[in-house]
Amino acid sequence: MTVGHAPPHSAPHSPPDISPLPDVEPLTPDRGPGRTPTVPRWLRRTVGPVLLLALWQTLSATGVLPAEALASPGTIARAGGELIGDGTLPTAMGVSLRRVAAGLLIGGIAGIALALVSGLSRLGEDLVDAPVQMLRTVPWVGLIPLLIIWLGIGEAPKVALIALGVAFHLYLNVYAGIRGVDAQLVEAGQSLGLGRWGLVRHVVLPGALPGAMTGLRYSLATAWLALVFGESINADAGIGFLMNQAREFFRTDVIVVCLVVYAFLGLLADAVVRTLERLLLQWRPTFTGQ
Repeated sequence: MTVGHAPPHSAPHSPPDISPLPDVEPLTPDRGPGRTPTVPRWLRRTVGPVLLLALWQTLSATGVLPAEALASPGTIARAGGELIGDGTLPTAMGVSLRRVAAGLLIGGIAGIALALVSGLSRLGEDLVDAPVQMLRTVPWVGLIPLLIIWLGIGEAPKVALIALGVAFHLYLNVYAGIRGVDAQLVEAGQSLGLGRWGLVRHVVLPGALPGAMTGLRYSLATAWLALVFGESINADAGIGFLMNQAREFFRTDVIVVCLVVYAFLGLLADAVVRTLERLLLQWRPTFTGQ
């Protein structure tokens, strides 16, 4: 029997050369004691408006921007103080807010009710959606002459104009929110034994809530726009009345004050809706920017 030779022993491997890794700079900047602190975001957001006001005041003071075309910020501030001091501006704001509140309530109820009928039922969609879509394409500002003929020149046409603008936005967004609910969620609710109204209450309406909040935001913006047109209908009070009166006397300072009030009320209404979204939509994680 031939005896095989044992394989020669392989030479032992030398241990690998482990050299220290080069220093790696951290991705997060070192906020040491000598580093300049980051400027707060609220302060960065005020830089643009402050620079714009400074440029505006400079152009007015040097005569490049004549007062007949646009009053200076200082003149506008004085005019606003006078209107607040004699009670004219608070009274006008109260009248305009009542009109917006009434139009928002009537239009909101109508828009949400039509969206529920159309979104929850195919029969309701066949009966409601087509007429609403047809009316939506008609410029609602063009309905002012008809509203005056039908409702007169009092408060009714102003409130009706606001209600029309609000109703269409709410209808579209609530309807889209209802039809955008995930079908798998509906099937899961059915498998748990929920009936039709149980599905509507616990699945469909919560799923449509983000769309409703978006519709409310658009509706508020449209309500202030409709108010401007509505208060041009033989109004004897309100912010629009002040603007029309100032236009006749070429008071650009008063006109700008009224525009600033419109903008402030619009921002305030948007902040209220954002607060409602944070309270009612806590279950929905969203991207907030980087």
